[in-house]
Amino acid sequence: MSLFLSTYVNKVDRKGRVSVPASWRARLSAESFQGIIVYPSVHGLPCLEGMDMRAIENMAENMDQFDVFSTEQDDRANLIFAQSRELPFDPEGRVVLPADLLEQAGISTQAAFVGLAKRFQIWEPEAHKAMLADVRARATRERPTVPVKGGAA
Repeated sequence: MSLFLSTYVNKVDRKGRVSVPASWRARLSAESFQGIIVYPSVHGLPCLEGMDMRAIENMAENMDQFDVFSTEQDDRANLIFAQSRELPFDPEGRVVLPADLLEQAGISTQAAFVGLAKRFQIWEPEAHKAMLADVRARATRERPTVPVKGGAA
């Protein structure tokens, strides 16, 4: 499973082609599917969510905890798997973001690839800056922590 770090802003061309960050691409090229999986935000954010094939396969395996005919399983499958797109790398390391997903995320000429550890998001850069300001304000108020295995970092 790949690790996605940092934020990169890349140009989107008229055909929806965008370069995946080189450091991410290097790790993803070692995977069985050389590309990314993306789907609309499950939280209604104006962005795309993404991960590598192995991560989405693990997510699919975890769906076994739900009854195959349950509303919970159907809801999750419709939010993630039914809307997921497999986007393979072209020879230049780009992917083509489908027009409907670009529109849904409000992306036109630039895309911000935002690393979130085992997954990532793709945002219109100004919308990402606004969201990040909200996150920082909330963090200042709430002072969240992250558990670290083996003690403090």
